[in-house]
Amino acid sequence: MAYSFPTSITTDVAIIGAGSAGLNARRAAMAAGADVLLIDPGPFGTTCARVGCMPSKLLIAAAEHAHSAHEAGDFGINLGKIEVDGAQVMTRLRRLRDHFVSKTKTGSTDKIEAAGGLLRARARFVTPTELVTDSGHTVSAKTVIIATGSKNAVPKPYQGLGDRMLTNESIFELETLPDSLLVVGAGAIGLELGQAMSRLGVRTTIVELDDRVAALQDPSVAETARAMFGSELDVHFHHKLGDVVRSDKGVTVSFVGDDGQPREQTYQYVLVAAGRPPALGGMGLQELGLLPLPPVNPQTAQIGDLPIFIAGDVSADRALLHEAAHEGVIAGGNAAQFPNVRPVERKAKLAIVFSEPQIAVCGRSFDELDPDATLIGEQNFAMQSRAKVMGAARGLLRIYADKRTGVLLGAAMIGPAAEHLGHMLAWVIQRGLTVDEALELPFYHPTVEEGVQGALRRLSSLRAKERAQSSSVQA
Repeated sequence: MAYSFPTSITTDVAIIGAGSAGLNARRAAMAAGADVLLIDPGPFGTTCARVGCMPSKLLIAAAEHAHSAHEAGDFGINLGKIEVDGAQVMTRLRRLRDHFVSKTKTGSTDKIEAAGGLLRARARFVTPTELVTDSGHTVSAKTVIIATGSKNAVPKPYQGLGDRMLTNESIFELETLPDSLLVVGAGAIGLELGQAMSRLGVRTTIVELDDRVAALQDPSVAETARAMFGSELDVHFHHKLGDVVRSDKGVTVSFVGDDGQPREQTYQYVLVAAGRPPALGGMGLQELGLLPLPPVNPQTAQIGDLPIFIAGDVSADRALLHEAAHEGVIAGGNAAQFPNVRPVERKAKLAIVFSEPQIAVCGRSFDELDPDATLIGEQNFAMQSRAKVMGAARGLLRIYADKRTGVLLGAAMIGPAAEHLGHMLAWVIQRGLTVDEALELPFYHPTVEEGVQGALRRLSSLRAKERAQSSSVQA
């Protein structure tokens, strides 16, 4: 039986949004002794489990098996004709996706709702601490946390496609794999899903307005990535869109690629992966003068000096699950103790794209560096022994270090096992290790991790040259 709320509700902390950020904010606020109310109309189960991390990785896993089967001949293994059962791929995806969603709901929102801690409704601000909901309730809180996540951005040319347009929130509901797919955007979502579909036998084209590849800011790594994906996929950067016309057969799209050649193709579906801006509409923030949002302190999650905090993808800072969870902890703890907010040190940045090869960025990105105060050590995976053994000898790793102190600052890479190398480097960066201290750590042979050792050795050599030149100048 559903919990029956009074018309007027009073609480210490009201949290708008019951996703990863909101649930972690609730946990932290309650641990600090606060009374907490979650407000969310559903569906529940978190973006990650329902339409993000988990279903996308299930599709990618199927694509990896298909690709490995096709490439087995290079290792002397003949598997014969490879066939992909699209319906079975999607059935398995949804079955396991639903398992992850059910597990998430059972362990969190179901229990919270039954206990009267979750109101199924949409909330709108009347004052910074007063909310009204579409369920007819008013909520008075000492503080409010906004954790409403993000939404799909659909460029105007694709807005009239109806059910021929897919997003990450609808593509996983397909009963079988499509015959053909146009992917709009080469960010993490577009690249992951586009490559997976292509490897599963779907005729796939990816178009991007500029030359970005996922989260890469490092020009050398980005150039390597564009060349690598361009050799496998039908991908077009700096494309100029022409007509987008829906018909009974699908969607006919014309565009000019960066090679200057005009193209026109008909696709069964168009997957729009052109970004996910914050979901802040309809919340009354504009009437309070809070749109666009004032600066948010990333170490306290507080908006200005208001009793309002923000966490998760809605902050548009680090739209990643582990960051949403951490931001939720920061926001929940400070909302419970307001006005005595406490800054919390943020974790080292870590972003991973599960393409093949994988992409990882950790610590400071290239555009955040001072070029005059930074040294860069590289590892070309074409020369890396274990990568050659695996048949994955391609990619580039670049590690950044402070020229004066040798402290590791960040890294960007595309290559084999980048999800693991990225974790390793994020850990040593967060610990503040220097190049020489990192080189004292164990590196087993033969492993892909030795690629990190190679880049660190080059950094150490560069630092030695810098010191020698400095000494020579001083003499």
